[in-house]
Amino acid sequence: MRFKKLKALALSAAMTLSMAACGGGTTGTTSSGGGDTTGSTTAATTQSSESESTEAAAAKQTDGKNVPELTKDDMTIVLWDIATEEPNKSTQEAAVQRFMNDYPNIHVEQIHQQNDNYKQQLVVAMSSGQCPDMYISWGGGPMAEYYNSGYADDITDLFNNYDHPDFIEAAVAQGTYKDKVIGIPFGSLSGCDVFYNKTIFKDNGLEVPTTLDELEAVCEKLKAAGITPFALANAPKWTGSMYYMYLVARHSGNAEFDAAYTQEGSFGSEAFIFASDKIQDWVKKGYFPDGVNSLSPDDGQDKQLMYDGSCAMMLHGSWMAGSMAADNQEWYEENIGVFRWPEDTEAKAKGVPQDVEIGTAIGNAFNFNSKGDQEKLKAMYVLATQYFNDDIYNKEQMEHLNTPSIKGYESQVVDPNMKTITEVFFNASNVQLWYDQYLPASVTEVHKDSMSALFGLEKNGAEIGEAQDKAMKEALADQ
Repeated sequence: MRFKKLKALALSAAMTLSMAACGGGTTGTTSSGGGDTTGSTTAATTQSSESESTEAAAAKQTDGKNVPELTKDDMTIVLWDIATEEPNKSTQEAAVQRFMNDYPNIHVEQIHQQNDNYKQQLVVAMSSGQCPDMYISWGGGPMAEYYNSGYADDITDLFNNYDHPDFIEAAVAQGTYKDKVIGIPFGSLSGCDVFYNKTIFKDNGLEVPTTLDELEAVCEKLKAAGITPFALANAPKWTGSMYYMYLVARHSGNAEFDAAYTQEGSFGSEAFIFASDKIQDWVKKGYFPDGVNSLSPDDGQDKQLMYDGSCAMMLHGSWMAGSMAADNQEWYEENIGVFRWPEDTEAKAKGVPQDVEIGTAIGNAFNFNSKGDQEKLKAMYVLATQYFNDDIYNKEQMEHLNTPSIKGYESQVVDPNMKTITEVFFNASNVQLWYDQYLPASVTEVHKDSMSALFGLEKNGAEIGEAQDKAMKEALADQ
């Protein structure tokens, strides 16, 4: 379900962000020493104002919108997300609270799961009959498996017949499987670029690299200055995969990954071997921190290496801009810049496109596991489309340097780093969805283990290619 030619998407006019509020009138009371007529008028006015205030207080955020009528009976929705850190935690909890304020008979049990183990926990929950009613996913192969296993509802009819945000086409595509809408986007565009310390670069006379050769030259100068080039925390394994993906993409565009996915080619083809050899060469040269496979991004250990000046660069998703700004806005603005992953000049000379980027248009999506309960499904659809995607939610997204996957917001980006990331994203010929989201779940685990073995110098490119090919063949045979 790769989406193509994002630069061809029409950029909508800027949307006006406004705080959606349920307003109650202010009731003024006037004391009067007059007779009965004045007293009756005051009482009637007060009663009328109180009635208007009550009606205003009862107004829903969804009033006047084309949304399903929700049940008046008591209901509980179990929701899993991965919002364990600020600012996402507060933003997402507030969205749930706005929904429950409008629909007090519907209780949402919101459970924040750690990102590192989330996918495994979700699979365990599904296999044990404890799958949540509503849960975060990222589209791609795993979402298709959730649907095929009966744990993700087809919401095409709801999507086609009721209001929802004007999502960019690529986001809708990533939430769609076999022409069925399965997921509702609620996150943000997520590009993948290199964050770098501008102060360190300036102090060491370094220029932003545009080619892999230039990048390696920068790394050598940083090493000579006693600075580790890349801040990488690879305990969850998908973080190291970013380097692997970009090296493959720059060396072959999408061609070799596409062929490996269908097994008309192989994960042991030239581009994959090139990427594996390059990474292991960089590990041996000390371009990554010691103990890289034991460091955790969930604990902020990669960011800390940037903060204390131990490392100068970090390849990461665009959400890292908001995360670092939330930690220390002044330091972030003074020190952090962004550049796109450098080009492979040899591959470019052979005609390989260099504008394939890594990331996702969907950010996050909600899938629904209603177990046939149509009333619950309607309630979850309203929660996802009208509260996790309302003006309040999206205004907070923008404030925290996240760009919603909704037409028009890309033109409102003001943070210089996010402007660069968004420009790169929309100028890409293709945006390759993260391998750990695109591949079938069983292959994803093999791929992630391969990244740990690769950075740990335990297996070479041919060995991990063979393991990924074997897993992919088995996954295709099970379809």
